Amino acid sequence: MKSAFKKSLSLTILAGSLLGIGASAAPNDAATLGQIRDNAMQSDWAYERLSDLTDLVGPRLSGSAGAAAAVEQVAAAMRKIGATVTLQPVKVPHWVRGAESAELVEYTGRPAGISQKVVLTALGGSGATPAAGLTAPVVIVRSFEELKAKGAQVKGSIVLFDVAFDQEMADRGHAGPAYGRGSGFRFAGPKLAADMGAAAALVRSVGGANYRIAHTGATGVVDGARIPAAAVTAEDAMLMSRLSARGPLKMHLTLTPQILPDADSFNVIADLPGTDKADEVVIVSGHLDSWDLATGAHDDGTGVAGAMAVIDTLKKLNLKPRRTIRVIAWMNEENGTRGGKAYFEANKDKLDKHFAAIESDSGGGRPFGFIGSVTQPMVKYFAPLKTALEPIGAGIFERHDIAGAADTSPLERAGVPVFEPLVDSSFYFSYHHTPADTLDKVNPLELKRHVAVMTSLTWYLANMEENIGRVPQQQD
Repeated sequence: MKSAFKKSLSLTILAGSLLGIGASAAPNDAATLGQIRDNAMQSDWAYERLSDLTDLVGPRLSGSAGAAAAVEQVAAAMRKIGATVTLQPVKVPHWVRGAESAELVEYTGRPAGISQKVVLTALGGSGATPAAGLTAPVVIVRSFEELKAKGAQVKGSIVLFDVAFDQEMADRGHAGPAYGRGSGFRFAGPKLAADMGAAAALVRSVGGANYRIAHTGATGVVDGARIPAAAVTAEDAMLMSRLSARGPLKMHLTLTPQILPDADSFNVIADLPGTDKADEVVIVSGHLDSWDLATGAHDDGTGVAGAMAVIDTLKKLNLKPRRTIRVIAWMNEENGTRGGKAYFEANKDKLDKHFAAIESDSGGGRPFGFIGSVTQPMVKYFAPLKTALEPIGAGIFERHDIAGAADTSPLERAGVPVFEPLVDSSFYFSYHHTPADTLDKVNPLELKRHVAVMTSLTWYLANMEENIGRVPQQQD
């Protein structure tokens, strides 16, 4: 950070802190919001909790020892700062990665004795090859329509969905849609290939920064048609496309994952009780599980640490919300969203008491503000919050009809307004679901901004006089 920026930020924080001294009785006044923002910008508590989660626990795939350890660690941290902690039981999938390797063993022009290694990683829910692997022709497609048109070739073959991630789109602020296109092939492609008799399915990794790193993720394969499924690096997908243009191509593939019985796990729920509206709830959340390839620093360690820091920030300032603030560390977002579904089922008769829900699951990039699924007439009531966040460059409020976050989606479909931090995700999918999603990729300053946005937004919602109403119910 440049020294001039440091000086400017320090002056902004000092001015805001002075305004916050002796804040008036109105909980959402400028002085109180300034205090919250500035305290968050001065605290390393969230980064310390993120370090604990990533460095001490590590990967946290549902059903694993890491996931269980993370539950205990987060619960203990929240109890330590005085939150009321509940562990909500959740049955979660237990999928275990096994051996994974591939090589190209036949192609036109191959020198005698030569084969080429393909870098890949099994996708969540993948079926297994025989222990010795399988060898089959590779059929390359770039759309579902092309897959269907090549039906005769697909049976008994290894299908590769070679669809490039649009990093240019991500660089221009549309990382979500870019990811959505690619993840659609990752999720639906293997199941469709299985239905057509494929021996296995491969997808080009969904993400940017092509340094021959494979990106894992969930698939829609089901029992009875659970074929081997893996993500290959962008470089290896391009290699196979070039070789297939020369002539037929064969691969030897070995994947030996296991699907074990569902495991017992928990959502970690930590409450900061409200005052005169304590029966109403504002949720602030992130998901605790991660894929097994790395430590899930961005996905979603920053979301969990940021949510936890909401209560820590308010406790340090001795601020008591009118509505109960409920931090939730969801379990099993990555390969089932069982945590979000379990919470909804347990609270579906109390949704009228859920004032709003915040979910952070877009990584720890710079926040520019927040997103919310409120009706258009309600936007004007968030003006004071936008003003409070402008000194840290986070004063944008984007109204969406549907926020579309994963674990809070059952609540949103039932009418609960959902909010998310509006973050720069242009680099997020470079690390997402890869071995590179580690603590060193998280910028501590941006995490402080993240906490400032999350805490300010949570506090504001917990103390609003206006009833922001319900979002239109959506059909599944």
